[in-house]
Amino acid sequence: MDHKLRWTFAGLLEKRKQTMKAKRKRHSAAFKAKVGFEALVGLKTVSQLAREYVVHPTQVTQWRATIRDHMPELFEPGQPGTEDQEQLIAQLHQKIGQLTVDLDWLKKKSRQLGL
Repeated sequence: MDHKLRWTFAGLLEKRKQTMKAKRKRHSAAFKAKVGFEALVGLKTVSQLAREYVVHPTQVTQWRATIRDHMPELFEPGQPGTEDQEQLIAQLHQKIGQLTVDLDWLKKKSRQLGL
């Protein structure tokens, strides 16, 4: 009976190992862009790229479509980050002006006090 119990327990463990799902791979944005761009260029087929980079062909197709869909945004003049950058630049210029005035005032006062 002990032998049969061990065999059953070992079988359950083996079956559990087979049914456990592997962790999903998380690819970086740079990797997706590289593979998607290669698919967009078209020197290799989607199947060849999928085999080469060990990903599913559907992923390659999705990444290619994402790049193709977002390509026109690269050439649009008003990028979303541009407004934030312009506001930051304006704030920094204001701060530079304020610090320049403070420095001039301190220089004047140090001369008056003979320091």
